[in-house]
Amino acid sequence: MATVVAASGPSPREVPHGGRPEIPVSTEARALVVVASRYGSTREIAERLAADLMATGYGRAVRLSVVVQGADRAPEPSAFDAVLAGSAVYAGRWLEPAREYVAAHAASLRTRPVWLFSSGPIGERPFPADEPHDAVPLAQLIGARGHRVFPGRLEKDRLSVGERAMVTAMRAPLGDFRDWPAVHRWAGEVATELQALRAGAPTT
Repeated sequence: MATVVAASGPSPREVPHGGRPEIPVSTEARALVVVASRYGSTREIAERLAADLMATGYGRAVRLSVVVQGADRAPEPSAFDAVLAGSAVYAGRWLEPAREYVAAHAASLRTRPVWLFSSGPIGERPFPADEPHDAVPLAQLIGARGHRVFPGRLEKDRLSVGERAMVTAMRAPLGDFRDWPAVHRWAGEVATELQALRAGAPTT
């Protein structure tokens, strides 16, 4: 099921000769958050990102509406001014629906501002410490403006028998390690970039 805050908005401008996509000047904007989540933890991060984006000064100023949708059912991104795509990470990789969505819509994603996020590391010292193997290639494929890794949640009673055995063998820490202040801060950073794009200001 999609989480939708309905509003109509303009289509993004095409990328001018290889430059960065710009947000058209308007009083309304739409964003899409695409997420692949196996047990709901990453979906909750996506929903918090959507809420925090709408609550920023930029979000209120442009009456930003955000649609949160699972990657296996997410719409084509051309109707949105910006896209955030994320996935839970298992065995160092994004879930297949998220990978397939980005690959299938790469041409459209390259024409608008896109950010990627991952949820996976657990424990006080992030485990695993490495970024997902496919995050960099996916970001390069679509020209993503950034990729952020958030700590995840690991609760044994939610796992399959095989996953429980793997967790036990790896001695992975159990618990909810999601960092909601970090999610909030990143939403603010994304909003700041979107505001600069709308104003035509250079961004890094």
